[in-house]
Amino acid sequence: MNRTTLSLIAGVSALAAVTGFAALSAPGTPGADTTAKAAAQRPVERTSLVCPAPSLSDIAETSYTSFTPVTKGTGSGGKAELQAAPQESKGGAGGDKGKGKDGGKSGGTSGERKTGKPVLTPKEPGKPVTGDSSGAESPALVGTADGRFAPGWTIQETTEVAAGTGRGLQGVNCTAPDTSFWFPGASTAADRTDYVHLTNPDDSAAVVDIELYGKDGTLQSTVGEGITVQPHSSDPVLLSTLTDERQANLTVHVNVRSGRVGAAVQALDDKLGGDWLTASTDPSGSLVLPGIPKDATSVRLVAFTPGDADADLKVRLASPSGLITPAGHETVHVKGGMTTAVDLGDVTRGEPGSLVLTPTDRSVPVVAALRVVRGKGDKQETAFIPATRPVGTRATSADNSAKGSTLSLTAPGRAATVEVTASAGSEGGTPVSKTYTIKAGTTQDIEPPVPSGLKGTYALTVEPKSGGPVYGARTLAATEGGVPGFTVQTLPDDRGTVAVPEADEDLSVVQK
Repeated sequence: MNRTTLSLIAGVSALAAVTGFAALSAPGTPGADTTAKAAAQRPVERTSLVCPAPSLSDIAETSYTSFTPVTKGTGSGGKAELQAAPQESKGGAGGDKGKGKDGGKSGGTSGERKTGKPVLTPKEPGKPVTGDSSGAESPALVGTADGRFAPGWTIQETTEVAAGTGRGLQGVNCTAPDTSFWFPGASTAADRTDYVHLTNPDDSAAVVDIELYGKDGTLQSTVGEGITVQPHSSDPVLLSTLTDERQANLTVHVNVRSGRVGAAVQALDDKLGGDWLTASTDPSGSLVLPGIPKDATSVRLVAFTPGDADADLKVRLASPSGLITPAGHETVHVKGGMTTAVDLGDVTRGEPGSLVLTPTDRSVPVVAALRVVRGKGDKQETAFIPATRPVGTRATSADNSAKGSTLSLTAPGRAATVEVTASAGSEGGTPVSKTYTIKAGTTQDIEPPVPSGLKGTYALTVEPKSGGPVYGARTLAATEGGVPGFTVQTLPDDRGTVAVPEADEDLSVVQK
């Protein structure tokens, strides 16, 4: 054989080795099947999550709940661990080391990496495990799960702050590291203290740019460029140190130049409480923002389009009776590169709802989030609802209790049938499943099923069985001192499975 033939054989053999079972047929061979088989859904084998440092308040009380749903085809091996990550101080960008408005620390504290005992170590899929911490010194957490613990691994971080800036209930789903995040709804107003928390789970440093966009476009700043986040560490960056401009409604873009980070915005208000603002789904022409509480007293839509083109969006509310158009807010015009805010008031009028945004004409990619307020006067509390992906194959929500949890599901297009499963409790209880039908164009608040003999907290999994796309959110509520504390987490697909092409090995081509 000549050199060309040897090279061909080597190349084909290498391709077969890489793909596992690649289907290789000579072009034009009569009867050869050149069509790849449909991709199969296989459980993911490894998952990484990062949880931001929960609070700057000395009186904060934080709980963590970890849960992995039982997934077929995972085998019996694997483990999951959640470890503390040191906090870095970045001077101006990372905040100062003085006292914040709530009496807690207003910046990060430097520290060396310490490898102590894991904060959480789940024992088995299908059963939640919990942990807790107190005060302002609780660090960010970095976790990995593999084998049977990886598919759909979810961690909820919930913090209660009794007084001070951001008082109320703050909750966040720990996020997977990525390279780009959009946060419409942040602020540098005088009554807001907003931090973007950057957590690096990897062995090499990450370099991050933080871009701010206001009502007139980009806010000029060089301080937010080239922020280095050290390996296995976290950096809370105070937004008001990145610009001299004070604007009530901003869009924050976290763009990672090298490496990857987890990112979330902690939005704390002097009078309206506070919560975590998680990233909007990727820019899209149509968006769904699910789970507005029925007793919301104020709802503000904040939208941004990253490109130069303007976006005109039709605004509709998916209510329990169907899609309706809010009076006076039929459409919203979003100028290219500028943040637009629209106060919708008490748009739900005593009924649960979800906001559905669609293009009036041509489709222009947009990101969006809602700031939702409950209560009145000095008894108000805030939460945020970003635009989110559909539930997809399955969504998972941890840290539910027998009282105070509300599951909101919406089917903006076709009707859908959904199965909701309550897991075993963290300290005891038997799983329970119920099936619900969500009518087309509606939002339904349901009291989620509760495990039989529940002790502790439990998790919910949502699995669409038929019909159109479903979007969801879970609200936790806890009233203290007359303040209606609450937090909302959306329910995108938990990405517990990945599409793997199925193919057959056929090396006949090397025999030609």
